[in-house]
Amino acid sequence: MIVDSALYRDGVRIPLSCDKADLHEVRAATTGPHDFVWVGMHEPSGDELEQVAAAFSLHPLAVEDALHAHQRPKLERYDDGIFLVLKTLWYVDEEDAVETGEINVFVGRDFVISVRHGEGTALDTTRLQLEAREGVLGHGPSAVVYAIVDHVVDTYEEVATQLEIDVDEVEASVFSPQRTQDSRRIYILKRELAEVRRAVNPLREPMKRFATGSVPAVSQEAAPFFRDVADHLVRVSESVETLDSLLSTAFDAHLARISVEQNEDMRKISAWVAIAAVGTLVAGIYGMNFVHMPELHWRFGYGYALALMIVASVVLYRMFKKSGWL
Repeated sequence: MIVDSALYRDGVRIPLSCDKADLHEVRAATTGPHDFVWVGMHEPSGDELEQVAAAFSLHPLAVEDALHAHQRPKLERYDDGIFLVLKTLWYVDEEDAVETGEINVFVGRDFVISVRHGEGTALDTTRLQLEAREGVLGHGPSAVVYAIVDHVVDTYEEVATQLEIDVDEVEASVFSPQRTQDSRRIYILKRELAEVRRAVNPLREPMKRFATGSVPAVSQEAAPFFRDVADHLVRVSESVETLDSLLSTAFDAHLARISVEQNEDMRKISAWVAIAAVGTLVAGIYGMNFVHMPELHWRFGYGYALALMIVASVVLYRMFKKSGWL
């Protein structure tokens, strides 16, 4: 559906006399040289998107990508306009999960159309903030593209911060004195980091192109703003790679600790088996039924055998305790 459509002139939103869904009338109102329209949509149907495509002459391949979503972040040029795909991210702390959405942006000389999929990263706040900055909005469609990209990259940083907290928790758990089962959480976090990487890394090249002013639909004056966004994006990318490396190290440490714990358990088991074997050995010897066996008819043989088993067991226990096996 169409969430909002607005006409902007010299950085100011102009009231419309027609309905926001009447896109032909909305675009016809762009009479000034610097007028442009921003149409915001959320999970539109095929018919709704076709109406928008007809009103703004959008390329059918880009329209198909925007309708079905699930695209890789990319920047494509169609005629005198561009088509930008952004992956949106938000973090569900209770599940250690990174949820994803998508924003598709069509940019032309006098229009911007944003098509959002998923529940995260709504653009209504971004629109209000941009409308309050008349000087920035005066740059036209480039300002809208910058505001959307900047907002999306800010959410990337928030997600990276949350993941960093969880990775710190995993490290503390792995090296804690208690026995913990961290392998499952480490795997989940590495999978979520891969999700973030799929959203962040492909976007670096489009941001580089924006920052160098090599995209025709984006003004040269907007390049410094995109350089700032590109810098933040690189920082997020490096943070993700660092967190992934830390998780790999934590997983190796976790496996090593499990191996050490198993060795300790085996030493304890071996020590107790040795202690039990002493009594079994004595009982086995004195349980043999040979007629001419020494001490077989001795009056104190039973007490002597018990004392021998107890003393031998205590001596072994003290030896194993001193050596750290128990």
